[in-house]
Amino acid sequence: MHLSQVRADDGRPRVVAREGADAYEVIGAMSVYALALEAARSGQKLVERVSQLGRGAAIDLASAYREGRVLAPIHHDDPGHLHLTGTGLTHLGSAATRDSMHQKKASEAEEAALTDSMRMFRMGLEGGRPAGDLPGVQPEWFYKGNGHMVAPPGGSLEMPAFADDGGEEPEIAGIYVIGDDGTPLRVGFALSNEFSDHVMERVNYLYLAHSKLRPASFGPEILVGDLPLDVRGMSRIRRDGDVIFEKPFVSGEENMSHTIANLEHHHFKYGFFRQPGDVHVHMFGTATLSFADGIRTKPGDEFEIEAPAFGLPLRNTLSAGTYPARDARVSVTAL
Repeated sequence: MHLSQVRADDGRPRVVAREGADAYEVIGAMSVYALALEAARSGQKLVERVSQLGRGAAIDLASAYREGRVLAPIHHDDPGHLHLTGTGLTHLGSAATRDSMHQKKASEAEEAALTDSMRMFRMGLEGGRPAGDLPGVQPEWFYKGNGHMVAPPGGSLEMPAFADDGGEEPEIAGIYVIGDDGTPLRVGFALSNEFSDHVMERVNYLYLAHSKLRPASFGPEILVGDLPLDVRGMSRIRRDGDVIFEKPFVSGEENMSHTIANLEHHHFKYGFFRQPGDVHVHMFGTATLSFADGIRTKPGDEFEIEAPAFGLPLRNTLSAGTYPARDARVSVTAL
């Protein structure tokens, strides 16, 4: 089953369930967020809760997408209670991409031949897939932003005026709500575009946090249930209608150096991330970047990320921000 949200004529979200090609409104569901908490409180799985509520009107999701009515597949009424986070160097091909960005200059000492990125990747290979219920080695982790930074499917990802680049990162994200007792509850998985400034990151790996730029997009649909072990999709960039970049990307545990359970543990081990009622969108990393292939994006470019298991593709357009201007300082007023 897939879940998504569509804006109705009254402006409110409608929850859409899709089974195969059959998409329909879920009767009485106010949002995917509310639906998930209702299922948890009643001791039901999401599929059971949807079945209990029943089928409403048929929905043409593709048409709704073209009309700009498809929303992010989960939201919180207070955007400050939705957390965008992620982890990197988790995929078997990710080290080569990152390492090529962070290579030491030839004049530096021979003993520095292994970058910190490669060391982190090797740690994941050796300890990211622990046996049993024990936690494994912790991955690279970063904070993106909150619900204010979510670009809906079909919306624009804004590259700040101070950024050097605005590049796509095709990833799978875990979608979670926190239950009344503080238990993380996984709603499912969705396509995501983690969107970063790779030029800035290449300057120094300690700029990783700055390079994340804060905006991100995910959806349009949430795959309810387990993540397939082998996810295969395609990442594209279109410019003026022409495809200027197209490359496969892979995910799923068969293609990762960490298990999903290990990545989830090292996020939710922090009590702050187990606040009842909060929403988490946690991105699991990628090994495919157009930047690594020499592509430099421009405002107006369209990113497209698709994988058959996740339904509709995730599309976003790159836009250019104007504030603060590149050479202007943000001033702070003393009280």
